[in-house]
Amino acid sequence: MESEVPFRWPLGIDILKAQYDALPSQQLLAFQSPVFDKLGANTLVRIFEAEGYRATDPKNIKAILDTSFEDWGFGSRSPGLFPFLGNGIFTQDGRPWKHSREVLRKQFARMQYQNLTVLDEHINNLLHELSSASAGIIDPYFFRFTLSTTTYFIFSEPMGTLGDDVQTSFKPPIRLRLADFHWLYQPRKYKDACTLVKRYADSFVSRALEVQEKEGEEAAFSRYPFIIDLYRNYQDLLQVRDQLINVLIAGRDTTACLSSWAFFLRVRHPTTMERLRNEITAVLTDGSQPVIKAILAKMPYLKSLRLYPQLPVNVRVAMTTTVLPSGGGPSGNAPVLIKKGVGVGYSIYHMHRMAFLYGEDASEFHPERLDNTDLKKRMISDFGFLPFHGGPRTCLGKEFALMEASYAVIRVIQRFPGLRLPPDVKKEATEYERQNLAIVVSSAEGCKVLFD
Repeated sequence: MESEVPFRWPLGIDILKAQYDALPSQQLLAFQSPVFDKLGANTLVRIFEAEGYRATDPKNIKAILDTSFEDWGFGSRSPGLFPFLGNGIFTQDGRPWKHSREVLRKQFARMQYQNLTVLDEHINNLLHELSSASAGIIDPYFFRFTLSTTTYFIFSEPMGTLGDDVQTSFKPPIRLRLADFHWLYQPRKYKDACTLVKRYADSFVSRALEVQEKEGEEAAFSRYPFIIDLYRNYQDLLQVRDQLINVLIAGRDTTACLSSWAFFLRVRHPTTMERLRNEITAVLTDGSQPVIKAILAKMPYLKSLRLYPQLPVNVRVAMTTTVLPSGGGPSGNAPVLIKKGVGVGYSIYHMHRMAFLYGEDASEFHPERLDNTDLKKRMISDFGFLPFHGGPRTCLGKEFALMEASYAVIRVIQRFPGLRLPPDVKKEATEYERQNLAIVVSSAEGCKVLFD
């Protein structure tokens, strides 16, 4: 590529050091932004005499995720996540992944076309918990809400069946960030968490199969449709268990963060909160509750997925020698040869903040920019907007996550119309707030609000 990350120390160790030095401040992505802006959308990185690439150019991300999909795999991601997620859809490549996706697709189709009133019990619990706090950090409430809904849909049981020890074990492992050195992270606490979560999922699989044995498959399916359908397809208890954990992790973390960031941004931009409140009132004129997807579609201002995509950074490894369409030559517009085994890190987070796509104020929260029809078409057709990834691995739970988060946001705003930022909270420039970066990105200090 025409651009290369410069280094001063042998083997590029200073590059790694700079990254890890930025971790304590919890502003790693903000630290990277000016570096990426200076070096361009595609960059060669040399560390320990090994080559890798970084890409934020939508053309290259489209090649990795879509047009050259078969050329790319997970590399170290699979063994890095295996102790926690096992052999599930988020650790699989190739034919096993294709089979898993087809099996899970049916369940997500069933979930996303349900009337949203099935969420009412969980929403009401969320509102009740929020009502007990006149002010505070709302993120934990959303994490409990999404864990509750996800537990209900895949295990057919309420969240109350989880002990506190299980609930606190659903944390993305740091092993993923260590890439090929994932084996260095083996603390007892992490091993115990993996064991606890798997034991919890195993108990539900056993419960569903016990009902099947005693009352028949039809009765078991009516009570535990997700589990029984998985068992029909796999006939393997461990495989069923691993898929359940994969879906549970994805359903909890991403939707909770999406909801929290929606309020984080809007309480800092009260005019956008007011516009959203007016939109809700205009669509739900009688103060009713939204229950169908068609109603949510009438609230375009509700969706705010650009600045904080829930899979902010990712990596793929070339499974065969392949080509990225841009980044090479003096102009940076020529193709680039990528050898087998070479990794390419791509950042949706930084791509969503690129000035050539979104304007010079790309880092600012202006949801009305999506009213620009030409911009919207360019983002979608050119892979410039990927809150749920793209290509064959586009998130299966996309529609359900959007409905769940939207429903929660609407109900919270209806219940707390005066929701606002506490006066003593410092308003940092967007992206310079402290962040927790694991598989997903969340606010390190949480979304602090006043309800009255």
